[in-house]
Amino acid sequence: MPTIAPLDNFDEDEAEALIFKRLTRQEAQALRESQPPISPWRIIRLQVLVGIAVTVLTWVFTLKASVAWSAAYGALAVVIPAVLFARGLMSQFSSINAMTAGFGFFIWEAVKIAVSVAMLAAAQKLVADLNWLVMLISLVVTMKVYWVALLMRPKLKQMNKS
Repeated sequence: MPTIAPLDNFDEDEAEALIFKRLTRQEAQALRESQPPISPWRIIRLQVLVGIAVTVLTWVFTLKASVAWSAAYGALAVVIPAVLFARGLMSQFSSINAMTAGFGFFIWEAVKIAVSVAMLAAAQKLVADLNWLVMLISLVVTMKVYWVALLMRPKLKQMNKS
């Protein structure tokens, strides 16, 4: 049976690249400027726009209100939990220190998942003549906005090495 062993020809340049280097204040500022954060509210706005577009397109192609409501509900099953998640992460408690921020992230992610599952479970009772396929397609399309937002990020700039 073959064994897995570390490579013997580990390049010393690669070893130097793995060494942790503490940034100066100017380097940290330059890094922040070259990699601006993406606002969760921007992503939610994009999700709302995509949800509206999917709902309108569904209405235009089917001319059935129940199918359009199914599409709208699918988009809402993504947007409402995302709003709760973003609001929770932006709260004062989540910004006290790194530990509470990490804890808050996991708590609000659990809330987001629970609300999404509850909304999907309640869909049959809340939407008359629910079309599950349309609702799930709308949900997936609206959820994919996260990837679009990542692709729309400003390109990373090379830091000037001093």
